[in-house]
Amino acid sequence: MPNAVTAVPALPSEQAADYFASLFAKETDCWDVHEALRAGDPGFVLLDVRGPEAFAKGHVPGAVHLPHGKIIASKMRQFADAGLFVTYCAGPHCNGAARAALRLAQLGLPVKTMPGGITGWIDEGFALESETPAEAA
Repeated sequence: MPNAVTAVPALPSEQAADYFASLFAKETDCWDVHEALRAGDPGFVLLDVRGPEAFAKGHVPGAVHLPHGKIIASKMRQFADAGLFVTYCAGPHCNGAARAALRLAQLGLPVKTMPGGITGWIDEGFALESETPAEAA
């Protein structure tokens, strides 16, 4: 007898493979970001898109503070050499990272989200910075 899991059949394998592969083009996870940052030149700019108070309380070390509502072409010019942006917010219950990613994509910039956000970062046991570096100008 079908249940909530089996009532809708899974995608055919080829479609499932395409779908899951596409996720890696759109998002990354806290562990991979941590390892890339730890290795040195990560090849991306990590944007903390939360508000100033949340950023000041604690953020991923090396993140640039740029609230999603302030992502505009003139501010992004300072990142002319960035190959990729990774956005994060509070966590999976927050859509700020997706809002920021949409703004960046609309500006023609390559972007992925880190859906775990600060919640995922802490869940992995990674440290936060709590000093307040200057907000991205």
